[in-house]
Amino acid sequence: MEQEYIKLIFGLKLKQIRTEKDLSLFGLSKICGLSKSYLNEIEKGKKYPKPDKIILLSEKLEVPYDQMVSLKLDKNLAPIGDLLQSKILKEIPLDLFGIKESDLIDIVANAPAKVNAFISTIIEIAQHYSFSRESFFLASLRSYQEANNNYFENLEQEVLKFAKAYHLDLSKKLSSKDLEEILIEEYGYIINNGELEKYEALENLRSLFVPETKTLLLSADINEAQRAFIYAKEIGYNFLAYTDRLYSFPWIKFENFDQVLNNFYASYFAGALLIPKTQLTPQLEEVFKEGKFNADKFLSIIDNYNASPESFYQRLTNILPNFFAIQNLFFLRFTHRLGSKKYHLKKELHLSHQHSPRANETNEHYCRRWVSLKVLNDIKTSQKTHEFDIQISNYQGEGNQYIVLSSATKDPFKDNQYRTISIGLLMNKQLSKKVKFLNDPSIKTQQVGVTCERCAIKNCKERQNSAIVLDRIDKNKKVATIVEELHNKFKS
Repeated sequence: MEQEYIKLIFGLKLKQIRTEKDLSLFGLSKICGLSKSYLNEIEKGKKYPKPDKIILLSEKLEVPYDQMVSLKLDKNLAPIGDLLQSKILKEIPLDLFGIKESDLIDIVANAPAKVNAFISTIIEIAQHYSFSRESFFLASLRSYQEANNNYFENLEQEVLKFAKAYHLDLSKKLSSKDLEEILIEEYGYIINNGELEKYEALENLRSLFVPETKTLLLSADINEAQRAFIYAKEIGYNFLAYTDRLYSFPWIKFENFDQVLNNFYASYFAGALLIPKTQLTPQLEEVFKEGKFNADKFLSIIDNYNASPESFYQRLTNILPNFFAIQNLFFLRFTHRLGSKKYHLKKELHLSHQHSPRANETNEHYCRRWVSLKVLNDIKTSQKTHEFDIQISNYQGEGNQYIVLSSATKDPFKDNQYRTISIGLLMNKQLSKKVKFLNDPSIKTQQVGVTCERCAIKNCKERQNSAIVLDRIDKNKKVATIVEELHNKFKS
């Protein structure tokens, strides 16, 4: 265990024993002859006493020496001990959020009972919803993205430096060949296009990097845009000098949070390289300034880049907050299998406002009126490779209205599986200043809910389940009202 954690645990135990014996720090100082300030520093985890001092404390407090030095905490403090021994605080780069580990340790030392209750609550919630270490890291990463409006100027500048160093014209569509040449010639990569196909279990794996030989194994099923993204991401790892990294795409396992964070940075670099901000920003301005939404023009912008719709929509979450001051937005990725009645929200990002929709872990039914699910159903029967639609979603009961753009494509790695990417922009005065087509009558406005179980919309043909959550809330309100009436009736 980390030395500062050993100090903290000893300090927590000393403080607990002292308070149980109704001793103040001044009182403990009097009976053992140690200064009050010294004892205070021990209890805060800043100092660890020498053996002779521990013997003195154990004698005066009438607690066995072995119990004093044991790292085992009683049931009241056990969750804190579990947290410290898990080393989770070492895995999360707290400095990203402006937090010092020492600050957290001080909080634990100053209010162990309250921290214990908080930690116990978090653990209970995590267990109830099967919240994994992976989920925790991804939630931390999303929080970091949201705190920075998902825009990182240092990475944007690194892309420009790279393009200048390798004489890449970012005004033109980059091909995978352009990037492959750099990987091979500059970074000594070996590209293998056939090995992954020999293993049936790896059918969903797009790439695997073997660092010892710098061999990059690629799936034969990837298209040109996916190949370009993988190459650009590998270049990002190398140009940004990240050695602590993930090796497969999609990733299979990780060792620490830095690998997850560096994977995000390399992916951001790839998106910024393939979809340069200097090109995308004026193109979006052209679409936004028109009084009617031009779907063909918007889709032509996507086609203008060697990138998938998902990469393009991800890039919008970087550009819109920084260059258009559109910070109230969400990004969603749904997946759906043909013949299934379930829709899975696999990826989400919310900037500024924590609005619906969000992933739910309670097996409730997402609203079938969402344009995200509509295009998923459209692509299943379509002859097109890309289905697109736009909708104004009015969230019933929440007072929030979003204009949502959504694209659906077939998953090339999974038979009969489809996915949709959506970006929703909160409709407010700020958005109306930047986007002029909000009043376009051709854009359908739809009353939507979050899940059927929480939706108050009446006579909904798409409803998959009754509003059982709302029914339970209404029932509880009625009970509370009757109880109040009975109280008033019989109180005098």
